[in-house]
Amino acid sequence: MEISVAEAVFEIRDLTKVYRTGDVEVKALRGVDAELFHGELTVMLGPSGSGKSTFLNILGGLDVASSGAVRYRDQDLTNAGDRQLTRFRRNHVGFVFQFYNLIPSLTARENVALVTEIAPNAMKPDEALEMVGLKERISHFPAQLSGGEQQRVAIARAVAKKPEVMLCDEPTGALDSKTGILVLEALTATNQELGTTTAIITHNVTIGSIADRVFHFSDGAINAVIENERRLKPSDVDW
Repeated sequence: MEISVAEAVFEIRDLTKVYRTGDVEVKALRGVDAELFHGELTVMLGPSGSGKSTFLNILGGLDVASSGAVRYRDQDLTNAGDRQLTRFRRNHVGFVFQFYNLIPSLTARENVALVTEIAPNAMKPDEALEMVGLKERISHFPAQLSGGEQQRVAIARAVAKKPEVMLCDEPTGALDSKTGILVLEALTATNQELGTTTAIITHNVTIGSIADRVFHFSDGAINAVIENERRLKPSDVDW
């Protein structure tokens, strides 16, 4: 896909994050510069503790930087208060985590409806579930679904509010490769059909081949950004 600086959705400059516990100081991010562009899919690779999740959480308004600047389009997120960040998350961002966080007593449709009832311009729950290949499972409870199906319900829940940004932290981390492919297919379909800017954290280097660009994290910094000539389909990845 063609990427131009004019299409930047996020602009990040000299981003740092320091966690302090008593006299102990941990530098999770050390002066990160980056952009994420409209409609692209990025994969973020690196060992545990390299700063990937901290970076993603700051982009999504779940955490705030110690210093530096984060802009989402015309919004300055660096100095945003809790109310502004809550509105930003609600209106613009979909989250998918390694653990599905579904409510056991609700069906797949009802889990997705939790989001559609509060989000502006949301799609119908059935439509979101069909988009991730679960049309026949909408009335099932989480306990009646496989791990991969539960993760796809979580993706449908995130997709249903038509977010401009999808942030995914190890979405296939608890799944086998066959099931992981189905989950990645749901994410790439969302990216391509809705034009959602998508970032996926993973430890699996091979997943980088489905992305437009791959960010390599190490010791709180991005030490390389690789642009793929073409994106592979999840089913074509050499697992």
